[in-house]
Amino acid sequence: MRTDPIVNIRESLIFERSTPGKTAYSLPPLDVPAADPRSALEPALLRDEIDDFPEVSEFDIVRHFTRLSTWNYHIDIGMYPLGSCTMKYNPKLNEKLWRIPGISACHPLQDDSLAQGNLQIQFELQQILREITGMAGVSLQPAAGAHGELTGILMARAYHNSRNQRRKFVLIPDSAHGTNPASAAIAGYQVRSIPSNADGRVDFDKFREALHDDVACLMLTNPNTLGIFERRIREIADLLHEKDALLYMDGANFNALMGYTRPGEMGVDVMHLNLHKTFSTPHGGGGPGAGPVAVSRRLEPFLPVPLAAKKQDGTYCLDFNRPQSIGRVRAFMGNFGMHARALGYILSCGGAGLKEISETAVLNANYLRHRLQGLLDLPYRQDSFHEVVFSDKLQTKKGVKTLDLAKRLMDFGFHPPTIYFPLIVPGALMIEPTESEGLQELDAFVEAMQSILREAEENPEIVVTAPHTTKLRRLDETRAARQTVLRWRRAPEQDKTPREAARAGD
Repeated sequence: MRTDPIVNIRESLIFERSTPGKTAYSLPPLDVPAADPRSALEPALLRDEIDDFPEVSEFDIVRHFTRLSTWNYHIDIGMYPLGSCTMKYNPKLNEKLWRIPGISACHPLQDDSLAQGNLQIQFELQQILREITGMAGVSLQPAAGAHGELTGILMARAYHNSRNQRRKFVLIPDSAHGTNPASAAIAGYQVRSIPSNADGRVDFDKFREALHDDVACLMLTNPNTLGIFERRIREIADLLHEKDALLYMDGANFNALMGYTRPGEMGVDVMHLNLHKTFSTPHGGGGPGAGPVAVSRRLEPFLPVPLAAKKQDGTYCLDFNRPQSIGRVRAFMGNFGMHARALGYILSCGGAGLKEISETAVLNANYLRHRLQGLLDLPYRQDSFHEVVFSDKLQTKKGVKTLDLAKRLMDFGFHPPTIYFPLIVPGALMIEPTESEGLQELDAFVEAMQSILREAEENPEIVVTAPHTTKLRRLDETRAARQTVLRWRRAPEQDKTPREAARAGD
């Protein structure tokens, strides 16, 4: 944190700025008995050092939160090159659609007859995602990609249980997304890792050796986390199906394929889609996310309930009559706000637009690859799709690591790419520009990287001590891991806040 005292006063937390008698907003007179909201909390959960709610003016609180917003990097500021995250721009049209009162204010327990438009949104999104993926059925319930993974694996287990098969193992390539092993383990399976070959693809011979009658499925990321397409996916699917095993495809990287190919035609049995990646809905705390799962005909009976359905009379309803369903995996029908935004995005783009999205995403990634190749080590030289993975092999000769490059990039006003993933690439830098970025932004990113890589060669000290212009300097990561601070606590030597001073009569 900066040490200038004036800056520290301005950057103080809102309850440190509290002064008795200040009011930001006055509620209308109560028409119910007054109650202290703290009375509903367990006494052990109340914090002694914050003994009341902040008393601040509207002016104070507006400045406080506006100031905080300027400290945060977000997609409306600039490029977010996080590989495998697909941090694309969120069109404001999506937000306008979601804010239509009949959409945003609809209660999930509202009767079907009073929510026909919203049920139609979900039904049409299910149908469109079926068409885009070439699958037989879609559930919109899962709340995120990893949740979609787990839902898919639970359906695979239900499929095998219905056939009196007790499968023990899930095969996962070492180039898969990191949540895949966790999803398999939570679903009760043991994981067997399949190594990559020299091309960065699944080692086909090792896969064939690991495929036995006790294997439930293979969880394949395609394109994988190296940004490389698994060309033998149809052969992989056929071998799995010979053993009555299933092919799960991680759809987090679907932004590279949309409009060009359909996983259902590759033999995929189940996949999740990240609406907050491919279909432009907000990520994480700006979201929440959504991870619909699409399935082949053999898994369609096991989809979670309910599904949005269209009756013969043309009205819409929630279909609970699915006797083989795995049940609910999420309250109500998932994160409906994401469904409305995604449908708006898809309809505004149209089929040709969705195809162009994939074209541009792949073009942008390959443009960055071409401009940076030779300055950064490229461990796998196969064709790149939506992202490219470099390593710090050339820079380590001068003592500069991937983390240093990422920290220095912040000084140039860019969010760093994904670092140290995938794990099969030591010192990985994983860059995904998405289709959102134009040539001017891509060139600015390249120029920043070129400057940093020159510094790493000529003046490595400035890189290994970065960042230099951010609110916080480089943290002591060892200490941060061992002495994690998860909440604010006033230090004993800290001066009294204005509020405490007023109470003490100072």
